[in-house]
Amino acid sequence: MKHDDICEITCVDEEKVKRVKESVFQQNTMAVSQIFKALSDDTRIKIAYALSVEDELCVCDVANIVGSTTATASHHLRLLRNLGLAKYRKEGKLVFYALDDDHVKQLIQIAFEHQKEVASHE
Repeated sequence: MKHDDICEITCVDEEKVKRVKESVFQQNTMAVSQIFKALSDDTRIKIAYALSVEDELCVCDVANIVGSTTATASHHLRLLRNLGLAKYRKEGKLVFYALDDDHVKQLIQIAFEHQKEVASHE
């Protein structure tokens, strides 16, 4: 079976490889992969998207938006919070969640823009 998507010969640009390899190993790739792992769950990406549309939502609102129980929504929100993607505040008996910062919001929005772009090319 022939593959057109791999090099047919070995040709390594030593200088480029060294430079990029050093850059890669200076990054905390494990922490970044955890962010994407958290967002790879369909319910969590729905929650993150909802929080990118609305600045703040209470757990009950989130549960209704994604069609889950409050316990399930709370579990997913806690995971997003533990990974630094969301923050929360308590107001009386209510708990409100928001995305942690604008970087997270941009990450979510860019992912959805990219998905639409890919879908339009199909």
